[in-house]
Amino acid sequence: MGTVVSIDVRTPLPPDRLDAAIAAAVAVLHRADADFSTFRADSWVSRLRRGECGLADCPPHVQAIYRAAEACRVRTGGLFDPGWRRDGTLDPTGLVKGWAADAASWALTRAGATIHCVNAAGDLRVRGQAAPGVPWRLGIADPARPGHLVAVVESSDLAVATSGTSEQGEHVIDPRTGTPAHHLASVTIVGPDLTLADAFATAALAAGRRAPELLAELGSAGWAWLTVDRAGGVDTSATFPGTVIAPGAAPTRPPVPVATPTPVSPPRSAPTSTPVAASASLPVSVAVISAGGSVTPSVPARR
Repeated sequence: MGTVVSIDVRTPLPPDRLDAAIAAAVAVLHRADADFSTFRADSWVSRLRRGECGLADCPPHVQAIYRAAEACRVRTGGLFDPGWRRDGTLDPTGLVKGWAADAASWALTRAGATIHCVNAAGDLRVRGQAAPGVPWRLGIADPARPGHLVAVVESSDLAVATSGTSEQGEHVIDPRTGTPAHHLASVTIVGPDLTLADAFATAALAAGRRAPELLAELGSAGWAWLTVDRAGGVDTSATFPGTVIAPGAAPTRPPVPVATPTPVSPPRSAPTSTPVAASASLPVSVAVISAGGSVTPSVPARR
């Protein structure tokens, strides 16, 4: 996956239970990297692409990801296409990052850390509230103005995924034309499932002017979205759970300046345990902080 993941736990837990919860989530993330990374020659994705094995030879969760990718291809009319690569091989990584963050969130929940934010380089899963009576505040970056926000989402128990060009340039290919998608600068999807949100954010970026038409299906199911076009124009669904920030306006509470969505939360007390960071040499770096605020990713995502 080649990305940075931060874990912000707000559940008050004894140190041993907190450490166990974090370890479970980190194990899930490293397993995802080992299975799905296109940068690792021994991953299942790489082996499948070289024809060394078939999908039936893969573990059940790998098979499930490929089935999910195919289902998203069908639902998006081919705009999310795991089969579109210049070398002609399958690549499901357009939704793996969201799936891995969701899986890490479930691992935390099962271990008792039920109030948390998992931030996989801008794909976020939050559960519970940032503080009693205080929702999570998630900043959506302005793709045209580094260090500024275009919107702030305030909610609990949701997933937020953004696909855009500010970090990686025109990296999303329109499968219909084989050329980079260029009409939209970013798409943010808000809903209950980070895997699906990740896939639809990518598909909507490829859809360009057709994005609202594509996203109508999600909107009818209670999902929400925000798009920013190349001219800086912002469009949202009627149900978007946040505030759009006018160009040049300052948010009511200063956000952390970032290039991808990140938690924007009120100051908290000191962590109950020492932050633990994974080795920087690992393809997936994990920064952990407990009960003390968010950790901002230090490098852009690479799918």
